[in-house]
Amino acid sequence: MRLPGRGRADAEPVEEERVGPAGDGGGDGGDGGGDVEPTVRLARRRFARRQWSRRWLAWRRVLGAVLLVGVVAGAVWLVFFSSVLAVSGVTVEGTRVLASSTVRSAAEVPLGGPLATADLGSVTARVERLPAVRSVDVSRSWPDRVRIAVTERRAVAAVRRGAGPLRGVDEQGVLFRSFARPPKGLPVIRMRAGAGQDALAEAATVAASLPADVARRVAEVEVRTVDTISLRLHNGRLVRWGSADDSADKGRVLAVLLHRRASFYDVSVPGEPVIRP
Repeated sequence: MRLPGRGRADAEPVEEERVGPAGDGGGDGGDGGGDVEPTVRLARRRFARRQWSRRWLAWRRVLGAVLLVGVVAGAVWLVFFSSVLAVSGVTVEGTRVLASSTVRSAAEVPLGGPLATADLGSVTARVERLPAVRSVDVSRSWPDRVRIAVTERRAVAAVRRGAGPLRGVDEQGVLFRSFARPPKGLPVIRMRAGAGQDALAEAATVAASLPADVARRVAEVEVRTVDTISLRLHNGRLVRWGSADDSADKGRVLAVLLHRRASFYDVSVPGEPVIRP
């Protein structure tokens, strides 16, 4: 029995399939096509960045090399050719006997030339020719000065030859200065006729080897030959010294003997000293 107003379609519903536009390829196919274009753009941007990085790295190397060459060239010009680092003066250190002006005059350092090319060896040789100079160190004092550090000779005795002035002598027997009067605390070396420079050097070695407490008591060092040296003390006592050999031992022995009253001391053989009342 059929109900009124209902047809067969109502009894058996049929599902309708919608068909999209041609070429759509369904829902999934449409979405896949939309993802391709952003991916391509991203890949292109990444490629462009890599290309730019490579170019910048190459240019950076070139710029670094140009900058380095410029710095080196500027430094060479500044040091060797400009007046910024030219010699403008001389600094003298370590002088007591010598005047600084004497050292500067002897050094003959040319002013105005590049400090880097100053001939320090020649300056050293000229200063070393001064008798009072034992050693000298010449160096560059940047930015514009030459430094001269002098080590002077130290007088161990004064020497009088004939009617000449008193001269200071160092431990090597080098005469290097004059004294207006006998210096306090230094013995006077008296050279007998015929005594030469070698005898003077021996006497200077003896004077330099004296212990301080003994040296204060010595008035004169008398030299006849290199092997005949004697000391005369301020109190008139006489010391036979002999040669300069074993002077350190002789000085120590004499320092002990002086505690004994005597008019004559013989330390020429320090192991067998002799004293006389």
